[in-house]
Amino acid sequence: MFEAVAFYLFSFLTIAMFYITVTTSQALYALTALAAGMIFISAFFFILGADFLGAIQIVVYSGAVMALYAFGMMFFDTTRDVKEKKGNKYIVVGLSTISAVLVVLIFAAPMVTDNITALYPMVEGAGNTQEVGMVLFTKYLIPFELAAIMLLVAMISGIVLAGKKMDDSLTLMSDEDIKIMREEKSKKVLL
Repeated sequence: MFEAVAFYLFSFLTIAMFYITVTTSQALYALTALAAGMIFISAFFFILGADFLGAIQIVVYSGAVMALYAFGMMFFDTTRDVKEKKGNKYIVVGLSTISAVLVVLIFAAPMVTDNITALYPMVEGAGNTQEVGMVLFTKYLIPFELAAIMLLVAMISGIVLAGKKMDDSLTLMSDEDIKIMREEKSKKVLL
């Protein structure tokens, strides 16, 4: 009974937070709602008894990824209106529907089949953390390493792109030029 009530409560809260994330025009509200939604997702892991994954959800997504989003949002002017190019509505709806159906089928296929067996047996009495570590560093070692490389490339790319978008390099400017630039920016703010 407790699990059912907790599931429905956290389901409602998670959907509400992600709805706020998608519909709000304020970047700070969107980031806060996204972080809250990620924390509510971790509650599902705790309800299912996967304490390690719940803690990882909080630490990685709510901590690291949200910090990354916050730093990314600092590079964008969120006060400007974004004008989107609107494509054909029917193509977008059709591709979205096909993608959603494929995702549901892919995730539902293992639940329907009876042929799934574990390749690496778990040690009796091992905790949740040991089981995750065993599977992660045996069966899923290559995808784990590829994900680490992709994250490294994304981090380096973000640094390079952020460096290219800066108008003036403060390290190459003289102190007088920096002072003049700051005065001009303060005048623009006052106007």
